[in-house]
Amino acid sequence: MSSARPEYAGYLYVHFKRESADGEQIHFALSDGDDPLHFDDLNGGRPVLFSTLGDRGVRDPHIVRSPEGDRFFMVATDLRVFERTDWDRMQRWGSRSIMVWESDDLVDWGEGRLVEVAPPAAGNTWAPESVWDPEQGAYLVHWSSSLYDDAAHEGPSYNRIMYATTRDFREFSAPRPWVDRGWNTIDATVIAHDGLYYRFLKDERARDGAAPHGKSVFSETAASLTAERWEPLAEGIGLGAVKQGEGPLVYKSNTEDKWFLWIDEFTPERRYVPFETTDLAGGEWLPCTDVRLPADPCHGVVLPVTAAEHARLKAAWA
Repeated sequence: MSSARPEYAGYLYVHFKRESADGEQIHFALSDGDDPLHFDDLNGGRPVLFSTLGDRGVRDPHIVRSPEGDRFFMVATDLRVFERTDWDRMQRWGSRSIMVWESDDLVDWGEGRLVEVAPPAAGNTWAPESVWDPEQGAYLVHWSSSLYDDAAHEGPSYNRIMYATTRDFREFSAPRPWVDRGWNTIDATVIAHDGLYYRFLKDERARDGAAPHGKSVFSETAASLTAERWEPLAEGIGLGAVKQGEGPLVYKSNTEDKWFLWIDEFTPERRYVPFETTDLAGGEWLPCTDVRLPADPCHGVVLPVTAAEHARLKAAWA
């Protein structure tokens, strides 16, 4: 599961911001040098990319670097929540497409495109992410969808994680279930280390006796991205330090064996809260103590970048 690894010297945080006129678009923030926990908004906190297709808003952006290391693919949820109140309809009759951009320098992203990936039974297509799967020689693109048995999408349903494969982000395989617990799961993300994949997801159920860790992040591990069974690792990650959690993002330090997991508390007072560990397999995450995040940091991805990429991003949108 290895790929060509450039010499990294910084980090790019790609995200959206809260529901506002320009919040649900693509925002960039850049690390202070090679510091993994100190970031500043680029472009004065304004979007660097706008979606003019579909819902004309994007959330939950994610970037994957090609295995050759010289190309980037960005996917995002086709959804604009600002000035809308019917959350149920957004889940029953939302977009079945994702927004896709591609770039070879992280600055010029060309024209974005809408690509339909979810089946007609889907009511929504949320939080897409991509990971290169060497077993299939393709990118595994996953997202959350509620699937309905009736054509009118009027019956009950729940979010599960779906996936499709692609080599060019234009043609996708037929979608298949990736995570189906029989109850709401959303916001999956995955990282590889020492021959294993570690997957983090949100338990979207209300927190009660049947779901004591509802509205929080859990993790599991497997040796293959398409393994039938993933071994449970941790539940309720971060609870105590945060009231609730979603939108996990995970990345490794460029300079040491340390990993960072950001959890979106999604309260009026606070969004992302970073945690860290030196033992990815241990499942225990401690709150970070010295952090500077950009204003209003919402669900996204932290991508390690080279010194040249860091300088190019800073020059383009300082």
